[in-house]
Amino acid sequence: MRIGVGLKAVVLGLAVALALIAGWTDWRSRRIPNWLTVPGFLIGVSVNVIANGRAGLAASLLGAGLGLLVLLPFVFLRSLGAGDWKLAGALGAFVGWQVLVDLLMGSVFMAGIMALGLVVYKGRFKETLRNIGRLVLSMFTLRMPGAEVSLDNPQSLKVPYGVALALTTLLFGVGKIWGAR
Repeated sequence: MRIGVGLKAVVLGLAVALALIAGWTDWRSRRIPNWLTVPGFLIGVSVNVIANGRAGLAASLLGAGLGLLVLLPFVFLRSLGAGDWKLAGALGAFVGWQVLVDLLMGSVFMAGIMALGLVVYKGRFKETLRNIGRLVLSMFTLRMPGAEVSLDNPQSLKVPYGVALALTTLLFGVGKIWGAR
């Protein structure tokens, strides 16, 4: 995995702390509040500016922008909550775009593992495959999916993406402490 411009241990530690608090609130309430993500973004930008000046500002804003841009379509499709989206932007402000790409890819894998466990536990494998097909079709036809695959559907199984992103960020931070590349 790559380390962004001037990413210091303190900055990574703050990113891990933000992710863990967000993951905990997402696990408990299925929400990631603005009181956490907005200051998280501002602190991420500030510490990167303090650590690396203009280069830190650029890396921070690129990271935040990438996180917000990449996940925005999933918010519009109602398959991802706005708190998860803002958390990705705030984490991007801490770690920059290069590390954020790794975190997002890892979190998709982590969320997939969590979803598979939930689907198997609930015994809803066939229904889940149908809904995945509907969601993919809606993305290719540029149409909104039906209500059955929306976060608004009370019957749908929901994986708290903030938890997956928090676990991935924690594993990344631990890997950096242990010297993993």
